[in-house]
Amino acid sequence: MLGAAFVRGYSGFGFSAIFIAFAALLTNPLPLIPVVFACEITMTVFQARGIRGQVDWRRVLALLAGAAVALPFSVGIILSVGDTTVRLIISGIILILSLVLLSGWTLQRRIGPVGHGGVGVISGICNSAGIGGLPVAAFMSAQPIEAAIFRATMIVYLTGLDLITLPLLWAGGLVTWDTAIGIALAFPLLALGVWLGGRQFLAATPATFRRFAVILLLVLSVLGLIRAIGVF
Repeated sequence: MLGAAFVRGYSGFGFSAIFIAFAALLTNPLPLIPVVFACEITMTVFQARGIRGQVDWRRVLALLAGAAVALPFSVGIILSVGDTTVRLIISGIILILSLVLLSGWTLQRRIGPVGHGGVGVISGICNSAGIGGLPVAAFMSAQPIEAAIFRATMIVYLTGLDLITLPLLWAGGLVTWDTAIGIALAFPLLALGVWLGGRQFLAATPATFRRFAVILLLVLSVLGLIRAIGVF
């Protein structure tokens, strides 16, 4: 959790995917998803002061609009069939896109609200499995976006996404008193990890940050594939 919080503090995403991937090695990760989402929201409180003025709100709102359409359906599916198939498909797509991004490829034309809304729909589908940030991070990594804006926009988007998803998980019976206990136990590690990651971000160059974000996507996609294939 400390390592995942450090990554979130540095890059603005990756916490949920890292923590859930490693938790799956020890236990059923599904009950941990609401804990992770609540942790994401808590970390945003720690980071809010440092990202004010850097958030691209138009991107955030378009992405959230798409995610809100997909989430009620995706949570119902994940509760009935499990997250293994979803992770396998999404991790495969993210792996391919990460390899393309490592080659230096970027989108040359500006993507409008409709394009962001479509990515938001994909993100909403993925978020029921706890990896809703990965498609958005991959999509934004392919665009010429400043590192500070990328990071701040991801942080705010993931917070909104989790705020939409948590009530749906509660309705599905996944939010319990154990969720609150998990958040309380996580709090000190979240604070330390986010602080350390934020300090590292301030020392990073734009090229270093983009390379880290793409490599992180690559690693997370491989972890997701390993976990899904292992379950199968």
